[in-house]
Amino acid sequence: MTAPDPVASTPLTARPEVLDFLATRRSRPAKTLTAPAPDRAALTPLLAMALRVPDHGKLEPWRLIVLERGALDRLARLAGQRAEAAGLAPDQAAKGIAQFADSPLCVAVVSVPRDTAKVPEWEQVLSAGAAAAALCNAAQAAGWGACWLTGWPAYERGFLAEGLALAEGERIAGFVHIGTETSLPPDRPRPDPETAIDWRAA
Repeated sequence: MTAPDPVASTPLTARPEVLDFLATRRSRPAKTLTAPAPDRAALTPLLAMALRVPDHGKLEPWRLIVLERGALDRLARLAGQRAEAAGLAPDQAAKGIAQFADSPLCVAVVSVPRDTAKVPEWEQVLSAGAAAAALCNAAQAAGWGACWLTGWPAYERGFLAEGLALAEGERIAGFVHIGTETSLPPDRPRPDPETAIDWRAA
């Protein structure tokens, strides 16, 4: 018999501190993140929190690839090779390379849609996106800086196949970079609820 989940069995109560975090959270730009990053012991519970996302049908249509220093250096070199082969503009190539060369730690969130008529593929893809967002929130709640990026390496199939061994049909939902923030960035303009929300009573 499986032990009950202590979180799931706890009655819901208001958590003002959580609401305050959600109301004020913002991503930390990747260029402001540096070492140290969480070690495996510190990162593992954050990854587990990221996977507690809506997952219709319990399909687990995602997987996580943790990219540590050696892997990041290898991917930076590969990004340079792929950018040169594709003839990318120097500034575009540099961004793709720096995403891995300068990152203290990165988690690739991979969308892995399952072949089933039970759950639409779109809902499975959304679940992978939710995992990326949840990982950013978990990392920041633990005191780390974090941001969710994609960029051209997330869509270049040669890079994904050679660098991350992604199978056909697998896609990158996001590269989540985690580390120590070096500066507090100013907040960016936020959507206006008056124009972004449509209330309908009937």
